[in-house]
Amino acid sequence: MSEGTHPAAAPDAKDSASADALGNFENTLDALEALVEQLESGDLSLEAALGAFEQGIALTRQCQKVLSVAEQRVRVLLEEDGALRTEPLSPSDAP
Repeated sequence: MSEGTHPAAAPDAKDSASADALGNFENTLDALEALVEQLESGDLSLEAALGAFEQGIALTRQCQKVLSVAEQRVRVLLEEDGALRTEPLSPSDAP
């Protein structure tokens, strides 16, 4: 091991991947919002609007994949003794 390198100092690969996914999610969501604004402006030609719509669908699918992975991670964190324990996000969310 080289001097100054400590195994505990290295970031956990799973945490790094999660941060990357969240960053990519934010960037993808920003791009999707920009496309929606372009489409809502009505300034695009039909061909450009169809291209923007197609790109928006692809971006939406990317966001859905990241959200699905996040949901699975939350389920794993909340699972106790093989049963899923659900909790409201905040007291105002409680029934």
